[in-house]
Order: sequence, then structure tokens, then C-alpha cells
Amino acid sequence: MILLYYLTKFVKKQRMPTKNIRLEVMQAIEPQVEGFMESFLIPIEDIWQPSDFLPDSENEGFLDAVADLRGESKELGYDFWVTMVADTITEEALPTYESWLMDVEGIDQHGENKTNGWSKWVRAWTGEENRHGDVLNKYLYLSGRVNMREVEITTQHLISDGFDIGTDRDPYKNFVYTSFQELATNISHKRVGQMAKKKGNVLLGKMCTIIAGDEMRHHLAYREFVKTIMGEDPSGMMLAFADMMKKKIVMPAHFLRESGGTIGTAFENFSNCAQRLGVYTAQDYIDILKKLNAYWQIDSVRSLSDEAEKARDYLVKLPDRLQRISERIQHPQDQYRFKWVEANGMV
Repeated sequence: MILLYYLTKFVKKQRMPTKNIRLEVMQAIEPQVEGFMESFLIPIEDIWQPSDFLPDSENEGFLDAVADLRGESKELGYDFWVTMVADTITEEALPTYESWLMDVEGIDQHGENKTNGWSKWVRAWTGEENRHGDVLNKYLYLSGRVNMREVEITTQHLISDGFDIGTDRDPYKNFVYTSFQELATNISHKRVGQMAKKKGNVLLGKMCTIIAGDEMRHHLAYREFVKTIMGEDPSGMMLAFADMMKKKIVMPAHFLRESGGTIGTAFENFSNCAQRLGVYTAQDYIDILKKLNAYWQIDSVRSLSDEAEKARDYLVKLPDRLQRISERIQHPQDQYRFKWVEANGMV
């Protein structure tokens, strides 16, 4: 799940008053969540599992299959492996994301509300997402191209450090965030898959492509959550959307660090790598914003308060503003040597 540092650091922060109506809206649309689950999630017995893509350890040809996997992996370059590692670590920090979402207002798993539709969604979404880190981690381990101990240290740091995506317990802001971030993750995994396939690594290409498909389904779901809430509380949702864009949509792994490092020190270097490789760029950030503006029909939402009208004007103009900013940004071209990959002497 990847987000560009340099573009978004130019966006100013601004506070927004919370709205008491949020809990009422979440409760009002909660009965619709079962339908969302049927539309955007896949039954556990039917969905793919990591073992579908990896060498079968019960098969006598397991070691030969691993040897083939390692051979194909040698054709992929340094920036590629850095991106793969960061994508994997981000996916592996899922316990943090689930615990965060379970604390969002309106999402309740306690007492009589343990079957709350929203909490059922979060658990089911977590179950699907968990497969991504699982399959990527095992692939990295079998590939022999990265220092797994350093990767594991970074993952443990990321889970231990937690994260702050600027949404607090506000469901509106959280759903704006997930709508944006799931599409960003779709783009990243899809491009990594395309690069792998271009280098002849069909297995990894297919793996990343199907992960990207999961992320797209999740994006469509969260996008629909926002649209539904917009119909119930247009001013509140408009203000929440604008507030998130003013703060900037930060990557879930923006606290990324290596062993011996401090919180966030690895993120900027990784962001540079993703930009340089073309996996996720400033233009992608702008394009996602345009797509969300269009789908939620931001320019034609009715019954807005005066404050929400100003927020709408900001959102409509923001893509062009960010486009001008992105054209002035110079991205470093020097490769930072990550401990995750550098130990192998890869160039």
C-alpha cells in the first residue's frame, strides 16, 4: 500500500470539527453491510490461498520447484526487491490496521453488538488481506534475494510502532482513507506484477496481479461506503474528505524503519525508490483524487452547508493545484542502500 511523500508534504493541515451525526449514520446504514460483503468479498472456501502459488512442500518435486523460483528471481533488480519488501512489510502489519478500524465509531464487537455488521466486515476484510502478506513473505523467503531477518525486524518495528493516519475514530475519514489507499495499493501491486512478468517471472507476475485484484475489490467497497454516507450526511462527508486531503493521505507504513533506525527514517527513501521505479508516482496520487471526485460526483452534491461548499470548492480545484506542484518537484535519483536487500550484494 504505497503513497508518495514529496507531493503530499506540500499540503497544509487543517482541523475540522467532529459531527455527532456520525454514529447515527453508521447505525442507519449498518444493515446494508451484509449486502456489501456479498458484493465485494469472496467466500473463504472459494478464494485463492497462498499455497496455490507457492511450491508444494508435500510434493517430491518441492526442491526443484524452489530452485526454479530462485532462478527466475535473479533477473529482478535492486529497486524491484526494495519495493517488494516494502509492499510485503506493509501487508504484514495488518494487525495494526484491524485494531485501528475496530476502534472506529460505529464499529462495535462487544457485548450484544459482537455481530455488528461493520465489525463483521472488518474481520472478513482482514481475513482476505492477511493472505497478501503471507504469500509475499513466503515468496521472499524462498527467493533468496533479501535479508529476511532485516525484513522481519522492520515488520516487527512497524507493528510495535503502530501508525497514525490522521483519521482518529471518525468513520467518514477512515473510509475516505481506505478508498484512496486501497486503489493506491492496487496500482502498486499491479505494476510490480507487470514488471515481474516482463522479466519472465510468470509466477510472481500472476501472484501480484491477483493481489491487485483483491485490492481493487476492497477499493470498490470502501468507495461505496463513502457514497452511501454522502447520501445520508453530504456536508459531514464533504468536510471529512477535504480534511483528509488537506492533511494528506499517508501510507500505512509511513513509520517504516530499519534495524537501528528511528521511526519513519526508511519511508522517504522507499518513496523515492517507488517513484524512480514508476511503481507509484505523484501522478498516480493526483489521478486517484480525480477518480474519487468523479465517482462521488463532488461537483454536483446538493444540500451542503456553507462550510461544506467551501470544502467542495477546495476538492474540485485540488487536482490542478497538485499537478502544478508535482511539475516542480525534483526527485532524488541516488539509490539508498537498504539493509533488507544490500546484504546480498545486489546491484
